[in-house]
Amino acid sequence: MDMNFRSVALLSFVLGACQSEQKKLEPKPMQLQGEAPTAASNDIDEVKLAAFQPLPEAMESAKNPLTPEKIAVGRQLFFEKRLSKSQEFSCNSCHDLLTYGVDNKKTSEGHKKQFGARNSPTVYNAAGHFVQFWDGRSPDVEDQAQKPLTNPLEMACPDKEFVKRVVVSIPGYVEALSKAFPNEKGAKTIEHVGKVIGAFERKLVTPSRWDKFLKGDKSALTAEEKAGFNAFVDTGCIACHSGTYVGGQSFQKLGAVKPWPSQSDTGRMMETKNEADRMIFKVPSLRNVEKTSPYFHDGSVDSLDQAVKLMATHQLGKELNDDQTKSIVTWLKTLTGELPMEYIAMPTLPPSGKNTPKADLN
Repeated sequence: MDMNFRSVALLSFVLGACQSEQKKLEPKPMQLQGEAPTAASNDIDEVKLAAFQPLPEAMESAKNPLTPEKIAVGRQLFFEKRLSKSQEFSCNSCHDLLTYGVDNKKTSEGHKKQFGARNSPTVYNAAGHFVQFWDGRSPDVEDQAQKPLTNPLEMACPDKEFVKRVVVSIPGYVEALSKAFPNEKGAKTIEHVGKVIGAFERKLVTPSRWDKFLKGDKSALTAEEKAGFNAFVDTGCIACHSGTYVGGQSFQKLGAVKPWPSQSDTGRMMETKNEADRMIFKVPSLRNVEKTSPYFHDGSVDSLDQAVKLMATHQLGKELNDDQTKSIVTWLKTLTGELPMEYIAMPTLPPSGKNTPKADLN
């Protein structure tokens, strides 16, 4: 090889190596506090995934072991309108299992066309949450299932005894509850109704492509969806929305950085009467969030994009542009799961007995 050519080639290699090393030493631009993240990479660091887990097949409870008998009658009672004073409403009225466990209304309509004060959350995957209701007033789905039955704005039964009277008057339920609780006499109370509905809800699980990804199928998400996950984490959303249910595991102040526009509903404070709980709400799960609009405790926002921007502003003090928001929403849509169509099929309900209370609109 010609010496001059070899010298030139060597000099080019050395200069290229120096330039490459200089790029490594150049400081990366620092992201200012409150500034939205730049475009995210589509490679996901395994460290980021450590805060997330796939859904279980069922959300078990040591206090209420699942049995086929409990689940069978719980499914029936979930759809049972005779448990309402007017015989017009069931659990499924506000938590429609065919529309991802919600009615997609700002607030739900109940007895005598009255509307509740808060948006009805989805029942899918809810049994895995640390508490129930926006204010956390129920510790589990078994307790939660009882509350609407006697709520005057919802199913409006006058008291627990009325619920028992309805159940006792329908021979099919007497038999089914006796099989569900073989070691308990008189298993026909509102507490037993709550237990079997809760048992049914503990298998309302909706695995999605996100679960496949967490279990090792790295092709389950597209490059754009992976970038959206990185944007979600880098923005700071992971502080509240992580774990198996991507939320549903803590209370947080709504408007932690910037006050929330509406302060009329003070959240958990309305239950505890404690000033420290003002504007404290249960963090909702983001599972199936694409399908469960409108959003927030008051159902005030229809758009998922807008909801994401509001959370970034009021909870994290960051302003997301349209592209950043779109990226995060792209990943959120991977949390939309498959509905268990066979499990949620409308069951055959037992016929009324001679003494079953008649519809009462008063």
